[in-house]
Amino acid sequence: MLKSVKVQDYMSSRLVTFRPETDLFEAINTFLKFKISGAPVVNDRGELVGLLSEVDCLKAILTLTYHEEEVGGRVGDCMTQDVETISYDANIVEVAKIFIDKGRRRLPVTRDGKLVGQISRSDILRAVEEFAQHI
Repeated sequence: MLKSVKVQDYMSSRLVTFRPETDLFEAINTFLKFKISGAPVVNDRGELVGLLSEVDCLKAILTLTYHEEEVGGRVGDCMTQDVETISYDANIVEVAKIFIDKGRRRLPVTRDGKLVGQISRSDILRAVEEFAQHI
């Protein structure tokens, strides 16, 4: 049964992450280098404090340009702070429901308050495909 398949078995654990004090253009260069559209932001204790997306970067740049201020800043100034997460031991059915109901593409995975990975829609599809092969 799919409810026995856990997030921890399919999540990505090697992630690009940022700190709130990371320079905005350093983050943008990282997005371009790794061909990613977003990344978790963690503090010194490994706790998730936000997410930075390409849209967050664009908003920051356009806001500063509109106000004729110098372009730049820090990740912590423009990241999304209200972040939905999923637990390390959640089942993939729970995650699939969030992806369907809320239109998410990926979710940070936490364990005891610390960021331990990320799960995406393609990870869920991979889990379903592997599960179906064993039926």
